[in-house]
Amino acid sequence: MLVNLSDVLTSEGKVETTTVPLEMISFKSRMGDFSITEKSPVAFTFTNIGMDKAKIEGRLELTFDTRCDRCLTEVPTTLMIQFDRIVASPDALTEDEEDDDLNFMEGYQLNVETFVYNEILVNWPAKILCQEECKGVCPVCGQNLNRKECGCDTFVPDPRMAAIKDIFNANKEV
Repeated sequence: MLVNLSDVLTSEGKVETTTVPLEMISFKSRMGDFSITEKSPVAFTFTNIGMDKAKIEGRLELTFDTRCDRCLTEVPTTLMIQFDRIVASPDALTEDEEDDDLNFMEGYQLNVETFVYNEILVNWPAKILCQEECKGVCPVCGQNLNRKECGCDTFVPDPRMAAIKDIFNANKEV
């Protein structure tokens, strides 16, 4: 969806507030494809802050279907996104500024889907866990260790001690 910002960008001191429904149903990135289960409309406040410049402020709440990074259990992840950006009209941009991250502007119009996509990328959590003390999965059998212990031998010897172990094995009597 496109929101026309020509009035805000050209009228000094102009302030507009609007709520836009989000049409996005999933978020796709290098991290995976995550479906959006709940979403609030995007609340925008556009404020002219000078000649051909506007401030975009607002908020949005999204809930995604994700998986725990340790045990792969399904976890709903909620993002509360608050944003505060400054944009310029296409007439006021220099060549250097045109290459910046204003890919959500199409002339005097704001592409809401692209804008929200960029904000999700910036606000995506570094690690998603089902619980703070998640134990993950067994590296041997794949059992979810939060549900039950598997009893596998997960001892990993220190590779720095391999030379000493070889000495003991060579001197062992049969």
